[in-house]
Amino acid sequence: MEKIIFFGLVIPIIGFVLYLGATAIMKGFSAKETNRSEKEEDIIATGSSPDIDQLSNEITKLNELRQSGVLTDEEFEKAKKKLLND
Repeated sequence: MEKIIFFGLVIPIIGFVLYLGATAIMKGFSAKETNRSEKEEDIIATGSSPDIDQLSNEITKLNELRQSGVLTDEEFEKAKKKLLND
């Protein structure tokens, strides 16, 4: 009799906890998808990705350093490869 009462109370509680966990996970996935679609809309609206703009700026700075004589052609190529591979 005690086992029936115990399982009668425990199983609904475990089910409710699992329900809450699944709901939280699904809300997280939904928020992630919404965030992803907003980022894609921003990229489409601006025509480029912020990462691409930052990479372009870094390569431009490296090129200016090379032209001013601070970097050699070899150092410029190494730095550029490092930026492009990261």
